[in-house]
Amino acid sequence: MQDAGQRRRRAGGRAGRAQRTGGAVLAQSPWRIPLNTDRPTEPLDEAGVGAVHDGAMRILEEIGIAFLHPGAREVLKKAGCSVTDETVRMGRDFVMEMVAKAPASFTITPRNRDRQVTIGGRNMVFVNVSSPPSYWDITTGKVPGTRARCRDLLKLTQSFNCIHIAGGYPVEPVDVHPSVRHLDILYDKLTLTDKVPHAYSLGAERVEDVMEMVRIAAGRSREAFAATPHMYTNINSTSPLKHDYPMLDGWMRCARAGQALVVTPFTLAGAMAPVTMAGAVALSLAEALSAVALAQAIRPGAPCAFGTFTSNVDMKSGAPAFGTPEYMRATQMAGQMARFYGLPLRASGSCAANVPDGQAMWETSNALWSAVQAGANMVYHAAGWLEGGLIASPEKFVMDCEIIQQIQRYFEPEICATTPDDIAVDAIAEVGGGGHYFGIPHTEARFATAFYQPFLSDWTNYEAWTQKGAVWTPERAHALFRRIVDGFEAPPMDDGIREELEAFVARRKAEGGAPTDF
Repeated sequence: MQDAGQRRRRAGGRAGRAQRTGGAVLAQSPWRIPLNTDRPTEPLDEAGVGAVHDGAMRILEEIGIAFLHPGAREVLKKAGCSVTDETVRMGRDFVMEMVAKAPASFTITPRNRDRQVTIGGRNMVFVNVSSPPSYWDITTGKVPGTRARCRDLLKLTQSFNCIHIAGGYPVEPVDVHPSVRHLDILYDKLTLTDKVPHAYSLGAERVEDVMEMVRIAAGRSREAFAATPHMYTNINSTSPLKHDYPMLDGWMRCARAGQALVVTPFTLAGAMAPVTMAGAVALSLAEALSAVALAQAIRPGAPCAFGTFTSNVDMKSGAPAFGTPEYMRATQMAGQMARFYGLPLRASGSCAANVPDGQAMWETSNALWSAVQAGANMVYHAAGWLEGGLIASPEKFVMDCEIIQQIQRYFEPEICATTPDDIAVDAIAEVGGGGHYFGIPHTEARFATAFYQPFLSDWTNYEAWTQKGAVWTPERAHALFRRIVDGFEAPPMDDGIREELEAFVARRKAEGGAPTDF
């Protein structure tokens, strides 16, 4: 077998050819991590930040958080926390000491080093949809997720440069038994994509298997794998005020292994949290900071991010709502608090619409732009999410990528450049008070890059649109989805590494995989 360096050089050369081949299928912006250069929107004044912080600290000190994992309680008890049955209370001084140990930013390096991402600072990375049980496209309607449909969504994840991380299962493959699902889908993810991968924290076996598969795919030794993050996990607290056993188990294992950690309380105001946005944010902070404190007690300096998923519910039906004014404000408030604690922020691109229609796009656009306004560093579910997270849709995925590319374009420095050539006084003098700017040298020199070039938007008038067949946006998105999937070329992988991955999957399946009860 080749050494890791030879494998990387060989893979890197072929990756360039694959990218050029992919470019013939999809005209898009090149791979890059956008830098959010805007000042964040901060709805809280200094007193408001202090009040939300004090509320979170009082929850941790006076009420406490239930940790359903005995090992987690033992770690926190040894660190000086008060433990009564399953409830852990921790003083604010301890919490702030632990949180201060977490880095303000961290880098995750997947098997393709060119797809490395840094979480923190002004960086803004986008993640595909994760975990819906159902799938929808314009030919199938709403149907259960399968491995084949999951693979198609992974192909979209790899193909779009504006998606930086391959998170979760893009749709839950319910045709694969839960005991071995993680093995099959991680094999698919690691062979169909070369972007940062994710592990579900659902017990010891799943996390340990995924970490080993990520290590194998990258051709790294166990020591090199543990030295820096190569993957991440995202856990949700069981709001209100509870962390369950399997997620804590995976969280602690990833912390010990030096892999990246994201904790995202699922606090819907009026249901699992107070109906006020400030109260819901305070509750989510308490739940998140308690997990960050646990990780730092296990491994000081463990890379952690605070995730916000605070929204409201329809008080008539109890259904979750996303992309609402309340959701946007909660995300902005969470951004303020993340900066207060010096933690990177994870937000989401979400909606409650059932199909990729107008509601889907305005709610998702509101959610994505609120992430921009909040200074979010990682945007989960950025492409493909429908029905409050119950449906993954390839058409919605493509349509969302149009929004994400516009966000990336929005942050390109050239748009706000103010050199004399950009002020263009000479060009203005050339045109004067008549004529137009279409054919002058100043325009011709910049024509190809002057404005955002869409792959879905149709900027013709109504008559021209109807003459072309009046194809609606979801139909155009479906056609592009099929072109991408039908022309897909997987990123290169060394034959020896692929064989090692296959052997690991086969062995773990023979051993029974992972338990399905917790």
